[in-house]
Amino acid sequence: MIGSHLIVVDLGFGDAGKGATVDWLCSPEAGLDASAVVRFNGGAQAAHNVIADGRHHTFAQFGSGTFTGVPTLLSEHMLIEPIALAGEARRLAALGVRDPLALLRIDDRALLTTPIHIAANRAREDARGAARHGSCGRGVGETAWYALEHDAPTVADCRQPDVLRRKLRELAAHYGPLIAPSAHRYEPIDDLVDMYREFAATVRIVDGRYLAEAARRGRLVFEGAQGVLLDEWRGLHPHTTWSTVEPRNARAMLAAIGHAGYTVGVTRTYQTRHGAGPLPTEDPRLAIPEPHNGFGEYQGAFRLGHLDAVLLRYAVAACGGVDGLVVNHLDAVGTGWAATGYRTRAGVVRDLTLGPWRDLEYQRRLTELLATAEPILTELPEDRLSWFERTLGAPVVLSADGPTRADRTALRAEVAA
Repeated sequence: MIGSHLIVVDLGFGDAGKGATVDWLCSPEAGLDASAVVRFNGGAQAAHNVIADGRHHTFAQFGSGTFTGVPTLLSEHMLIEPIALAGEARRLAALGVRDPLALLRIDDRALLTTPIHIAANRAREDARGAARHGSCGRGVGETAWYALEHDAPTVADCRQPDVLRRKLRELAAHYGPLIAPSAHRYEPIDDLVDMYREFAATVRIVDGRYLAEAARRGRLVFEGAQGVLLDEWRGLHPHTTWSTVEPRNARAMLAAIGHAGYTVGVTRTYQTRHGAGPLPTEDPRLAIPEPHNGFGEYQGAFRLGHLDAVLLRYAVAACGGVDGLVVNHLDAVGTGWAATGYRTRAGVVRDLTLGPWRDLEYQRRLTELLATAEPILTELPEDRLSWFERTLGAPVVLSADGPTRADRTALRAEVAA
């Protein structure tokens, strides 16, 4: 990893500790000379908790290296929600971060998530009733979907009021039939245009050349959002996100500037899932405190289960392999078991085969298989870190036995400068 840029991905359904990992990689304790945190997927729905130096913040759009003064690049693959971004900047300033927006760079090609997208997202999820997909209700899916078929608003448009006004009117007209019968509303178009024009005057908007500039100054830390098992093409459809979570976009960005990356897969010592969808090892008897995750109006309950070697190996395969592992929550009590296989209607399953990329019918069949799978649980050995290395075929480079930056331990020379 010495000399390499770092790509941080979650090997589960999210909430494995990516933010705390990125915070440590950017800290003086790591000594890795990080020049920027690059957000390469997702949007304002991210919830990356960092506890360091007596402060706690749930990072949504700002990179999780902000406490250490490392700038953030919101890349072309991010979905930008300016109103929420302004609120997050105020919260960071209250925690002692000096001029948070000065630490921010935003790619002008990034899509805008607007209050119209958010209202449509919530109206659609409300209409699904008991068949909800587990959305965060932040408009991310609507932003990505609309841009596939329409001339969608981008960050660059915030500097062109006439262009932005036209695009917002078209967006509102498209979603009118969905939103009108619902309880959800949004600000007048002219007010939104004024807010976005002020946003464009406040933040630094950059083009595609900025990544290479940041790479020349030091190491880039690519911070993923959500988890690989929620990936739009590799996750358990339809309980997924409209975002490429596995690291192909980060690797492509690095390849475009002639650089390579070291991919770090992050996991807990147990499985979690927020909201609907299969969690084969779920066990309601697991009573592990979760101070920063709970019931969400649109996501649903925060669920716990035992380690799942089958899903972890699948996630690593979906990433095209990982170079190192981060194991968090070693202090969690009652997590001494792991599923080494499932009993299913098709017989005993020890591994999930990676299907063709972008084959959602294949992913749907995986979801159906796992929905009724019964885990075959095996007691973990005392040396859990060695178990992770044997099971996933990569070294554990960082571990944590508590929630703060001080609770993290570098285990390999490759995570030291």
